[in-house]
Amino acid sequence: MELTLRRPFDAHVHLRDGVFLDTVVPQVAAHFGRALVMPNLQPPVTTVAEAEGYRQRILARVPAGRDFDPLMSLYLTPTTTPAEIERAAASPVVVAVKLYPAGATTHSAAGVRDFERLDPVLDAMAEHGLLLLVHGEVTDDEIDIFDREARFVDRVLGPLVERHRRLRVVLEHVSTRAGVDFVMGAHEGVAATLTAHHLLHNRNDLLAGGVRPHYYCLPVLKREEDRRALVEAAVTGDRFFLGTDSAPHPRAAKESACGCAGAYTTPVALALYAACFAGAGALDRLEDFAVGRGERFYGLEPTPGRLRLRRVRQVVPDSYAVGEDCLVPLHAGEALEWSVEDVPTAGA
Repeated sequence: MELTLRRPFDAHVHLRDGVFLDTVVPQVAAHFGRALVMPNLQPPVTTVAEAEGYRQRILARVPAGRDFDPLMSLYLTPTTTPAEIERAAASPVVVAVKLYPAGATTHSAAGVRDFERLDPVLDAMAEHGLLLLVHGEVTDDEIDIFDREARFVDRVLGPLVERHRRLRVVLEHVSTRAGVDFVMGAHEGVAATLTAHHLLHNRNDLLAGGVRPHYYCLPVLKREEDRRALVEAAVTGDRFFLGTDSAPHPRAAKESACGCAGAYTTPVALALYAACFAGAGALDRLEDFAVGRGERFYGLEPTPGRLRLRRVRQVVPDSYAVGEDCLVPLHAGEALEWSVEDVPTAGA
């Protein structure tokens, strides 16, 4: 069994910076024709000038002959101004602004606590057609970690979307039935990304039989009933599209007393999405999920090139070198049912 599709659009990926780019960028460019790059570096990418500089560092690592288009986002902070939003909208490379609740995930300390104070900036984004990407979790200590997405949707995102009905919003890495229901019921202009790890795994995979640190991500893996709701949304919902949220951390930072959140899925993401859609009897809908829906929502022209997914077992490498450490991919050392290969262009 095999499937040929256009090179996908990863609408949510972390590339990091420095030596990480040497390893991560070629892997992303090998499987994706375009990717939306997250801005949570240290320090965060908060201005157009910083985003453009970061993009140049990314492009310098793209292998020769490989077509890859990194789209950039800005990190929304309490000091972001409407003037910077106007500059971002005029930039040919910045397409979105990312909202991190302060303390919600990796490198989110510079994020937002008072969401209503964002209204002038969000008004400017709506006026200029700049999208808002949302990490949807509250961070209150008294709220259970498994309930943070549902509480955020109810308490923060619902009112925000109603106050700014012209604003186009993407709820990133949806992990719950509550998140799916919110997106399905929201007005046109609200969409969501889905990760391969949330589609294929539940919290038992993280916790049953021992803690598996490379499955630890935020939002954390949820219940089986949530996972099934995500799969249904992926195969039937036009508002849901591919966003890996692939998040590289060195092994030492994952396998520690206080391991970092993030699943590194870039090398295996398409094989995992294929397994999900094949298992749901919907392999014919994978291309639209992987590239068509995201391009339509973002108003993007198609990227060149095609890939072939073949039902041929592959063994995932144990790790990939990065600087003096290494990255451990999800499913390291395991056999996956699907493999990915380029489709040569005519005359090549």
